[in-house]
Parts: sequence; structure tokens; C-alpha cells
Amino acid sequence: MSDPYRISELPDGASTTAAPASARSRAFRPLLWLLLVISTAANVVASAAGINMFIGAGFGLVAVACATALIVHHYRHRRR
Repeated sequence: MSDPYRISELPDGASTTAAPASARSRAFRPLLWLLLVISTAANVVASAAGINMFIGAGFGLVAVACATALIVHHYRHRRR
């Protein structure tokens, strides 16, 4: 019996077994974490040094985008 309240992205009749992760997929999260740390540090340095406001805002936007991508990746690839 199917659960009418469960939201599934799989079409009817699709397999629920996960395919093995490729090397590119395995390198995605560490790369996002590295980019998040670097952009956050650059944002802090740009803000503390009084560099142009738009440069600091750019690093901040990159940090927010990385954090968002990590959250989305976590929820899409978590085990159920």
C-alpha cells in the first residue's frame, strides 16, 4: 500500500536503489566545504580591512551559495 502523504521524486515503477556514486559526485561536497571556508575567510578579511563593500558582498554571496548548495545536497542524498 502506498503512502499518500509521502513526496517522491521517482516516477511510478522506478527503482529506489541508489546507484554507486561517481568520483565527481564524491568530490562535490569537499569542494563546496573548501569554497565555503575560503569565501567566508575572504569576506571577514575584506570587511575588517575596509576594502570595497562590493568585494566583501561578493564573497558573502559565494559563501551563502555554497551553504545553500551543501544543504540541498544533504537533503537530496540522505539515507532514508
